[in-house]
Order: sequence, then structure tokens, then C-alpha cells
Amino acid sequence: MLLDRFLRYVQIDTQSDAHSPTQPSTMKQKDLGKVLAQELLDLGLEDAHLDEHGYVYATLPATPGKEGAPVICFCSHMDTSPDASGKDVKPLVHKNYQGQDLVLPDDPSIVIRMADHAGLDQCIGHTIITASGTTLLGADNKSGVAAIMTAVETMVNNPGIEHGRVRILFTPDEEIGRGVNAVDMDKLAADFGYTIDGEEFGSLQDETFSADGARITITGVSAHPGMAKGHMENSIKIAADIIAALPKDRLSPETTEGKEGFLHPVEMEAKAESARIDFILRDFDTAKLTDLANDLADIIIAVAPNYPNSEIKLSITEQYRNMKEVLDEHPHVMALAETAIRNVGITPKPDSIRGGTDGSRLSFMGLPCPNIFAGEHAFHSKYEWASLEEMEAAAKVVVEICRLGAE
Repeated sequence: MLLDRFLRYVQIDTQSDAHSPTQPSTMKQKDLGKVLAQELLDLGLEDAHLDEHGYVYATLPATPGKEGAPVICFCSHMDTSPDASGKDVKPLVHKNYQGQDLVLPDDPSIVIRMADHAGLDQCIGHTIITASGTTLLGADNKSGVAAIMTAVETMVNNPGIEHGRVRILFTPDEEIGRGVNAVDMDKLAADFGYTIDGEEFGSLQDETFSADGARITITGVSAHPGMAKGHMENSIKIAADIIAALPKDRLSPETTEGKEGFLHPVEMEAKAESARIDFILRDFDTAKLTDLANDLADIIIAVAPNYPNSEIKLSITEQYRNMKEVLDEHPHVMALAETAIRNVGITPKPDSIRGGTDGSRLSFMGLPCPNIFAGEHAFHSKYEWASLEEMEAAAKVVVEICRLGAE
């Protein structure tokens, strides 16, 4: 049931595109949205639909007598990361995994080894799903989508499982930071929610980075290279000096872990006359984002005197904030999920995310929304894999949250 739908979903190319101005960023994301909306209709969720912005909304009505229970939303994103191809995914099913190396046949240099992948040693005997070596798998976050869909089907087919009204939300463009840009919160009308988009088995995450974007724009002085002496101030070289001045042993993704923040250049476009460098700033303490912005400003101040006729500007854009700031005000939301995870026989693992989820922004939009494991691993790469048993467990957790919510 879950495996079949997961295999179908990952074969639909839903890669998002940060350079696209449209909503959703790629229309092919709607291909999966149409499938999901129809499947929800077929399950009897009469209001299921795909809207013009690429969101799938649906409502599972409350069981009789439970109409007054809290309305709970479950959310997963449909898009896959631009970091690796999501076109022509060929999922491979490895039954009864016994710890062996998984050599992906379309590119034998891609080998999934237990020594390299935390959590794989906990999956002995599981059914493991991978791609074939030339694409990502798309388990991030189609494993969450499949778990939610399976949970809905379970509750529809077992009316003895009591639950309040359940709202389903599938989003586009989460991977490029636009996952909830056009969510209709009035239509969603839920009391609290959960994203199903975590990695470690049993994980329950109530804390994310706070995030800002930074852009440095450089306007240099262009001149004919044959007559440039004393005049040219090359924007490419100015950008290179800024990058070279970044800390080498701290404040970068490759030198930080746990609760340590970073500033990270993610894209650069440069010509002799002008250049642009985009950064992401991340820290669990929102106040420290200002420190990271000041670090960039100090670098600019240090570099600028070498180019007196050029202009270097820094702009900061808020992206999302640590959802713990909201969730600490709603402790029952985490407590409910912890109890549900424990009730299905799993040890809950409260954790922090060195990243963000749709739940980060949903929490600040009025929907407290922690994140629950989904059985997905090694995100954004050709090494991505998923455990069927972990996805099935995530589906059971969704059902148990609904049952507990009705109590």
C-alpha cells in the first residue's frame, strides 16, 4: 500500500527552481498535486483540490461525536531539491537489507555503505528504496507525502479509529524556501499541525535555525583592458577578495555542528563591471543573525579601501525564524506527538534541525507545527535512500496523533 504509492510518487518529476519567478516555481509540481488531489477524492475527502498556486488541500471529517476535537493539520512538500536531477527517477527496492553495500547500477561509483550513512545500521531486515545512480530518489519529501496518504487511507478504512477533523496540506517549493508563500491560512483553519519531513527514526523536532538571506552587490569600474591602468576596478576581483576574507575555521557549514551558526555563500554572478554574491545566514539564536550580518559588513569595510571608486552594498532579507519561539508557547503540541510516537512502540527523540521546514514559517503564521520523522535519508543527493518500515511507522504516528487528539 505505502510502498506502491511511494514508488509512483517518486517517478513524477517535481524539482523546484529558485530562479523561476512563478508560483509554483515549476508547473510540473502540479503533476503530483493532481494525482494526490484525485487520490484524496477517491478516498472520500470531498473537498480535496489542487489550487492555482500548486497547493493540495483536503479535509478528513471528524468521526461522529468528535467534531469538537482540535483540528490537526499534516503537511509535507511535493517538490524535490534542485541539487540533483529529479527527472526519470528509477526507484530500486532492496528487500531484507542485511548491511551490504548498495551499488546503484546506472552509476556503479555511487555506493551506499552502512559506514557512511547514519541510521542504516538500524535498518537490518528492512526494505530499502534507492534511486538507480543518476538521480536523487525524492524521498525528501515524498516519503512524508506517502505516509500522510497512507494514514488517511487507514482512518477512512477503519471508522472505529476516532479522530477530530484532519486537514491535509501538500506544498510546492519548500526546497527553495517558498513552501508556504501562498498558503491560505483561513482555508487551512487548523489549530496546530505537524510536518512529516524528518530523517532520524523517532525524531521529533521543535527547533530550527533562524534564517536570513544576505546579498552583496558590487559595482566596479570597467575599462578596456588595454587601457585600464589606473582606472579599472574589476568586480570579479572584488568579489573574490570578499570570499577570500570569509573565516576559514569557523562560521561555515563545513566547520560547524550542533547549535553553531554560519554564514554561507550560495551563489555568485560576476562580470568585470558588476557582481552579486548571495549568502545564507543561520543561527538558532535569532539575535546572532545580526552578528553574522555585521561580520559580512566588516569584511566589506576591510576590502572597500582597495577599490575607492567602486560601490559595495549589503542587503539583508528575513527568511524564517526558529519555530521553538512559538512552540514553547504551545507545549501540548509536542507532548501529543511524543505520546503518539511512544504509543506505536518507538522512543521519541526530541531534536533540533540544522535547517528549516515549512513548519518554521507556519508556526509564525499561527499554526504551531513541529516536525516528525518520515523515513527519508541522505537528502538532496544520488545517495538518497528510504526505509519502508520507517515510512510505515510515520504513518502509524499520524494516525495515533489523530486518535489521541480526539480524546
